[in-house]
Amino acid sequence: MIHKLLIANRGEIAVRIIRACAEMGITSVAVYTDADRHGLHVKKADESYSLGPDSLAGYLNIHRLVNVARGAGCDAIHPGYGFLSENPQFAQNCARRGIRFIGPEAEIIRRMGDKIAAREAMIAAGVPVVPGSEGNLKDVDEAAVLAEKIGYPVMLKATNGGGGRGIRRCDDEAALRHNYERVRSEATKAFGSTEIFMEKAIVNPRHIEVQILADRHGNVIHLFERDCSIQRRHQKLVEIAPSPQLSEAQRREVGELAVRAARAVNYENAGTVEFLMDADGRFYFMEMNTRLQVEHPVTEMITGVDIVQEQIRVAAGLPLTYTQDQITRRGFAVEFRINAEDPKNDFLPSFGRITRYFAPGGPGVRTDGAIYTGYHIPPHYDSMCAKLVVWAMDWDSLIRRARRALGDMGVYGVKTTIPYHLEILNSEAFRQGSFDTGYVDAHPELTDYSVRRPTRELAAVIAAAITAHKGL
Repeated sequence: MIHKLLIANRGEIAVRIIRACAEMGITSVAVYTDADRHGLHVKKADESYSLGPDSLAGYLNIHRLVNVARGAGCDAIHPGYGFLSENPQFAQNCARRGIRFIGPEAEIIRRMGDKIAAREAMIAAGVPVVPGSEGNLKDVDEAAVLAEKIGYPVMLKATNGGGGRGIRRCDDEAALRHNYERVRSEATKAFGSTEIFMEKAIVNPRHIEVQILADRHGNVIHLFERDCSIQRRHQKLVEIAPSPQLSEAQRREVGELAVRAARAVNYENAGTVEFLMDADGRFYFMEMNTRLQVEHPVTEMITGVDIVQEQIRVAAGLPLTYTQDQITRRGFAVEFRINAEDPKNDFLPSFGRITRYFAPGGPGVRTDGAIYTGYHIPPHYDSMCAKLVVWAMDWDSLIRRARRALGDMGVYGVKTTIPYHLEILNSEAFRQGSFDTGYVDAHPELTDYSVRRPTRELAAVIAAAITAHKGL
């Protein structure tokens, strides 16, 4: 079994992994840059080590992270999500230095990170894919010819992309020629590669993804699906498990497709197979994420499976705790990404000091976060500061409980997406369980909420003004 584990990440996901380690009796080791020296993950880990002053380079320095792990006596590294989590060189370096990487082998990460190779693997396995280019596009003229053949709209995508970056929809040839170099530029900056490919755009699909677990003993299971259709600019805002939009037959179908996809590439550890579902209920493979997903807690809430602990068990060479027939689901769960952003100002980041923070609680409520009263949200990283996860037995109860939990949550000193999420819950389309990836664009009124300062905040301002006026 693994005895000491370094977490090559920060924020709420680092805290989440630390908690799993604590329950498994594993010593947790945190790393941090100067901007994160007061981070909650640093306070909660058994040990912590500095990566230096550079806010980003520290978390992206493969050799330094592995050296810290070796120096601290760690026998494993968990990459979390983002940063180096889908970097095959990181997994390869860990293996070379005798440290277990909590994730699939480097070759699987490399293969599934290459969208062309992934498409080819799925086609060979009989998993349906979106019509598109057979390989990387040579130039914009080839792209224009292919787009005319498969029909607009089309999507230009970075071959090594992920996380919603390096993607542009093109509705005609003019847009295609305009966006081609932009996607190449984004691909180069974000992924170090100029390669891009094309797919037919499935207009306003449902975004359905399936959580899978696989071990080295040949066991592959799925933990049902998540509906991630509510997103803005390809970035997810709200995630739900299971999808309220699928029939039982569709649920079985997409689960079986995900398991087939994982078996086709001899996958090992936790992963997510993502699909688009069109208006006729057909599923198309989109990509496979070879890591832990931000939204994994909703799956944990409906199945009772601790996905992080299963990841660690698999990396230690142990078989999965469960077989497919032991996986059952109960009720519905929803996750709200609480971002430090101002929805009224085009979701502009709102970094700064949190003057007060109140985490919600009560039945069926879970908060994964790394913030606290007095914490300064640094401007160098993603704006997500917490995840609010709510569970209930049925869809209507879930909406009521989610509304209560969001109302209980208090994050002061910065603007957040909490009021925006409350507007989503009040939306008739959401309450009816009917939405697709065009939901946010179709509902601009969601940002029309009123902003009222809490009475205690007004009282504090008045008291401060009186004190200053009196010279006290």
